[in-house]
Amino acid sequence: MLINLHDSISLASKLTPKRISNAWRVWRSYHYSKKRGKSSIVGLPISMAIEPTTACNLRCPECPSGLRSFTRPTGKLDVGLFEKIMRELSDSLLYLTFYFQGEPYLNPQFLHMVNIASGYKVYTTTSTNAHFLDEENARKTVESGLNRLIISIDGASQETYESYRKEGDLTKVLEGTKNVLKWRKKLKSKSPKIVWQFLVVKPNEHEIPKIKRLAKEYGVDKVAFKTAQIYDYHNGSELIPTIDKYSRYRRNGDGTYSIKNQLDNKCWKMWQSCVITWDGQVIPCCFDKDASHSMGNVADESFNKIWSSSSYQNFRNALLHSRSEIEICKNCTEGLKVWA
Repeated sequence: MLINLHDSISLASKLTPKRISNAWRVWRSYHYSKKRGKSSIVGLPISMAIEPTTACNLRCPECPSGLRSFTRPTGKLDVGLFEKIMRELSDSLLYLTFYFQGEPYLNPQFLHMVNIASGYKVYTTTSTNAHFLDEENARKTVESGLNRLIISIDGASQETYESYRKEGDLTKVLEGTKNVLKWRKKLKSKSPKIVWQFLVVKPNEHEIPKIKRLAKEYGVDKVAFKTAQIYDYHNGSELIPTIDKYSRYRRNGDGTYSIKNQLDNKCWKMWQSCVITWDGQVIPCCFDKDASHSMGNVADESFNKIWSSSSYQNFRNALLHSRSEIEICKNCTEGLKVWA
């Protein structure tokens, strides 16, 4: 409850007349588009995810970074490109996630970019496996102005943790958590708020009570339980949880599985947010891991031109009429995530 209140206050402090006006125009154009069945876009994204890097030190089985399975180029976001994006969007942008694929702290300039975004008074968050939160990085994280730090901790014991977080070390995660909390106290800062995110899969679901106790012991601000996206779910998977509320999939009478999401012909994300990859490609959402629907590149042209382009409008129109036929939408489980 307290972290939600703090987040609301932090987010509200980032509001400006321009951002409020932009959000209203985006919301209105989304509902107008739904009503008439044809895309109309007014305004710029309210929120955005940007990818610091595709590199990762772990090898998680349902992650393109972990599997080293990208068909798109891999690399690290350049500060100059990030500054260009911020100059163009800072007046309208309210919420910025420094994460798509990869481990953000593997980009040496990551915290410098957070600091730049904080200077524009944008709400900032990131997700990390916490293996690089040594004393120096923990201090710099607090000093950067980051508002929320999501730490992936998918097990309360090393055996369970490494069953999904391949090559991971739970001790480093716990130590990194302590380091950030220590520096937050030393610097008398209220941020970043620390969220332990527990991705629920069958091998770790038995440790849900234990992770709750451990979170209290360490003094993190919140523990959140997230449902897992399974790429090949039709015939079942050893990762699909047995606890139904933590599963994105339902078992059918014939033993196969289907996604719980009805895939209605609408998606608020297509009007209010997007993802920018490390090399500047603008893609519709976080389900497009391989950037198969790149709408353009901000390294070559303005974001505004890409956002309102015919290719982006055609994509929104396709979604309004036949979302279930769009490949990246077929495993979309937006709205089926459990944050408890």
